[in-house]
Amino acid sequence: MKFPRLQRRTLALIAVIVPLLLLFIYVAARSGPLAPTEVTVSTVESRTVSPALFGIGTVQARYTYKIGPTFAGRLKRLDVHVGDVVKAGQVLGEMDAVDLDDRIVAQQAAIKSSEAALKQASAKQDFAQTQASRYEQLLAVRGTSEESTAIKRQELAIANAALTAAREDAVRLRADLEALRAQRGNLRLIAPVAGLVATRDADPGTTVVAGQAVVEVIDPTSLWIETRFDQISANGLAPGLPTKITLRSRQSNVLAGRVMRIEPRADAVTEETLAKIIFDTPPTPLPPLGELAEITVRLDELPAAPTIPNASLRTVNGKRGVWKLVNGDLTFVPLTLGRADLDGHVQVANGLAAGDRVVVYSDKILSAKSRIHIVERLAGVSP
Repeated sequence: MKFPRLQRRTLALIAVIVPLLLLFIYVAARSGPLAPTEVTVSTVESRTVSPALFGIGTVQARYTYKIGPTFAGRLKRLDVHVGDVVKAGQVLGEMDAVDLDDRIVAQQAAIKSSEAALKQASAKQDFAQTQASRYEQLLAVRGTSEESTAIKRQELAIANAALTAAREDAVRLRADLEALRAQRGNLRLIAPVAGLVATRDADPGTTVVAGQAVVEVIDPTSLWIETRFDQISANGLAPGLPTKITLRSRQSNVLAGRVMRIEPRADAVTEETLAKIIFDTPPTPLPPLGELAEITVRLDELPAAPTIPNASLRTVNGKRGVWKLVNGDLTFVPLTLGRADLDGHVQVANGLAAGDRVVVYSDKILSAKSRIHIVERLAGVSP
């Protein structure tokens, strides 16, 4: 049977178009908007986890010694600089005596004057004592009047008071002299302990007041890290737990440490628990005070419970949960979560059982009506 030329062309065109259309439908169903969503799945396992806390802190010195003069004056010299290592008893600097020596000389002169006054008061007291005794004897044999004897008694009382005042004045002046001499001996600024100069707050020629710090020395073996942990996850934090310390300037060097103590007062504004972390071995070189550090504390291992990858968690309609596979279909299951570890696992307190299968990664946003295709891994996603 022969077909007209037009019909033969039509049949040839159809023979070409139909396979192309079928190929297009196949490609669209496999990789286009109609294609199923590729997902990776994980089976819920009952396992233990070792939860960990992560915190941020700053390096501080536990023992800090602020060294300065005990009296107001001018700094004469200062022999140390920031970063210098000093020994216990080492002279760090010296204050200028200014008028201190003149004040000591004046005080010594005042003491001599008071000693002369004391001798005079003592002599008057002795004379008044003698006169009073004599008049008491005369009164006993009626050799004088009661009025004369009373006058002598009053003169003795006045002499006794003057002598007491002269003695107290002499003691006060000697004490003042000793204080001036002590100031003279305290002109030198001495390191109370071996340590490291952390700050230098004055230069020679600067006038400082009593108690003002000129140099700050820290004990390098007493460094600790003042660390903050989120209160929600800080349950189980206790003194003695081992920690990993990563200084901001030494990211590749993880240092060992431990929790020294938990502060009794938390930060009510930031809702953080405060703790002190110490190094097992002080790092070399020592980090500067105030440097940031990342702290990881591993808590005690928890009993076995259903555990899922942290990456499988999704939020749908404000609820935290996972997409669970039930007979090949997707069902969103809200969860009550337990503790998590730093390896990416989180325990489930309620909502899943061991053996359930959940979606971990997907190349599109999922819904209950999504068609899925399970794969071993997604391109560009770490297993």
